[in-house]
Amino acid sequence: MPTFSRHDLTDLFRTLADRMVREQAWLAELDGEIGDGDHGVAMAGGFAAAAGALFQADGTDQTLDQGFALAASALLNAVGATTGPLYASALRQAGQVLGPDDSIAFHRLPELITAMAEGIEARGHGKPGDKTMLDAWAPAAHAARAGMQTGQPTGAILRRAATAAAEGAEATRAMMASKGRAARLGPRSIGHLDPGAVSAAALLDALAVWAAARMGGPG
Repeated sequence: MPTFSRHDLTDLFRTLADRMVREQAWLAELDGEIGDGDHGVAMAGGFAAAAGALFQADGTDQTLDQGFALAASALLNAVGATTGPLYASALRQAGQVLGPDDSIAFHRLPELITAMAEGIEARGHGKPGDKTMLDAWAPAAHAARAGMQTGQPTGAILRRAATAAAEGAEATRAMMASKGRAARLGPRSIGHLDPGAVSAAALLDALAVWAAARMGGPG
């Protein structure tokens, strides 16, 4: 049975960090329209810091929950404002859910999505429709739960979650922001994509692609 190990966590975060670097300019452009323009830098820097910390600690007999806690601390130290605390909470929640083992069965990987969504929602006190990253994470978590409950293959669950996140991010274009800097724009925020939702969708797509490669299938 394939597993997801502490070493896999490092490899996954390298993939996530690389994706955020590739998306950095686009996220900055989106954030410049309704925010302060730093979301791309924050996401790229935060996930690079988390990946670096995990790499440095690789081979030290860390458990998965310790790895997630380390990634959360590194990301939080690298990113201020709202994004850092939200993702730090998401990663700590994921660590608590995946538990104090150095590996888990690979089919449990969709639990990472539901746990991170719960962590973000609890920390941000937001809800879908607020025009935030939760508009991508919440539908992704819903798709992941549905897939797990019906026994779908892991790769299919992750791909459906990524698709749901992308659709959720696109839906933010029609929303009026009620949280964060964009909320100051009121109706003028309508017509713009939320950069936090777009970056979340990119992360979930990167997760699905990474998992498919890990299992030897198409992304």
